Amino acid sequence: MFIDTHCHLTDPSCAGEKLNAVIARAAAANVGMMICPGADPADMNAAFNIAKTHDNIYCTLGIHPDHAGCNPREYITDEMLRDARTVGVGEIGLDYHERDDNKNAQMELFDAQLNMAREYDLPVAIHTRDAVDDTAHMLKNVRGVMHCYTSGWDLARIMLDRGFFFSASGILTFKNADDVRETFAKIPIDRIVIETDTPYCAPVPYRGKVCEPAFVIETARVLANIKNLQMDALETILWQNTHNLYPKIK
Repeated sequence: MFIDTHCHLTDPSCAGEKLNAVIARAAAANVGMMICPGADPADMNAAFNIAKTHDNIYCTLGIHPDHAGCNPREYITDEMLRDARTVGVGEIGLDYHERDDNKNAQMELFDAQLNMAREYDLPVAIHTRDAVDDTAHMLKNVRGVMHCYTSGWDLARIMLDRGFFFSASGILTFKNADDVRETFAKIPIDRIVIETDTPYCAPVPYRGKVCEPAFVIETARVLANIKNLQMDALETILWQNTHNLYPKIK
């Protein structure tokens, strides 16, 4: 089965009974495991509880740079980080696309969460947008994955040398994403995982719709073509890669 390594199941599109339907559609599409990240401080308990109450869902806990200025330890407890269902720290990072007047606050939040990952020996799930230099500078002495990766080969080469993985999202399927496909063609197959970033980035042929974990299969098809692999072979490779990235997954 395939694993959606980054799907925001705390989104309203998955609220309440909708979540059971989302999980059922994923299973029908051969997507049997999911990882639910935190992003908003208000998401932490919800993401953790989803992971605790579903055998095939794990979580990563972290605060997105949109919320720079907050203290992550007010929302993410030691108990959460030690729990078997919490496999990493994320979604964390830097985003200068929407605003860059708060770079120091973003870097302070990022640094605090990188230290948290080091303290608990957890991998990180990294968001970076228009912040390549600062991201590369700060991502030292940690391991993890570049989530929804679109930042190009130059950063990829640096992070490959540091042992990072790279997550392909639905963007890989977009007509105008030749540069993303070219980057993933260069990244070794043993360093790639896939995700939907639910509810965002729905792949072709679902563009314009609310994304969900079942759609990760479309990204897998494009990745298989890029890597000249059969889907069953890719499935096995991605399963092993995800376990290598997140060793707490059983």
